[in-house]
Amino acid sequence: MLRYAVQRLIQAVIAIFGVLTIVFVVMHFSGDPTLLLVPPDASAQMIAELRHQLGFDQPLWVQYLNYLGGLIRFDFGQSVVQRIPAIDIVMSRVPYTMMLAGGAIVVAVGIGIPAGIMMATRRGGWLERVLTAIVVTGQSVPTFLSGILLIFVFAVTLRWLPTSGSGDFASLIMPSVALGALSMSTFARMTRISIIDELGKDYVRAGRARGLSMGSVVTRHVLRNAAIPVITIAALEIGNLLAGAVIVETVFAWPGIGQLAIQSIQSRDFLVVQVIVLLISFVYVLTSVAADFVYALVDPRIRLAR
Repeated sequence: MLRYAVQRLIQAVIAIFGVLTIVFVVMHFSGDPTLLLVPPDASAQMIAELRHQLGFDQPLWVQYLNYLGGLIRFDFGQSVVQRIPAIDIVMSRVPYTMMLAGGAIVVAVGIGIPAGIMMATRRGGWLERVLTAIVVTGQSVPTFLSGILLIFVFAVTLRWLPTSGSGDFASLIMPSVALGALSMSTFARMTRISIIDELGKDYVRAGRARGLSMGSVVTRHVLRNAAIPVITIAALEIGNLLAGAVIVETVFAWPGIGQLAIQSIQSRDFLVVQVIVLLISFVYVLTSVAADFVYALVDPRIRLAR
């Protein structure tokens, strides 16, 4: 187990290092941020002085080594635009994205998994057809369009919910539904497929032959065996929710890291973008590693190391 954990830790460091390298190169080739910070009538000398102050006149490999050295010292640098530590800017937005991602997970898991169970155990009935239509709709409608439709119906027409912002719990409902709709469909489909696959196995027929009800067989045996694929999807979807929050936070003017990422990319605030990418990459890797260990807890037959 310890050997496996060390191997996964090394893989995680390599993955994060690769992502940061790609983002560093792409952002620096996107343009010179000093041109966005000087007035339109700035002279060439003024631009050169600002570029020197920010360190952008150095070779790219020198800037890259300086950035990696700062990461080793847990120094993430200062925002080019706001001139305050980049990590402080990002961390001030993290609670809002966590609230949004948490609400989306509640929608995805709380609706998706029960819907998948009912679709698998009530095949051929009207309930399956209704749930299938809901799942297909959640999977087909783009996030930005579902957000706009929710605003039009529940905020503009019915006036039940605020159109945007992060004032109270009511302002969290629509962004959570818009962000969690696609994940809800994914959970429902994967749960349905996993349970249908388990229902065709011998132990289910043996349990039914001993007089156990279908509900008892599903809750006591099938769900545990069908949980492995669902756990895999859950690990991926948590990272996808953070990535998808970029669109949702823009539509609903939600002040999270997604909206901050868009603003930072537009202003070429390199260090803030890199901190955001580092955070999302860390979450992706952490959830992936955590899923591997959860496998062994759900199914003791799984061993993580020889």
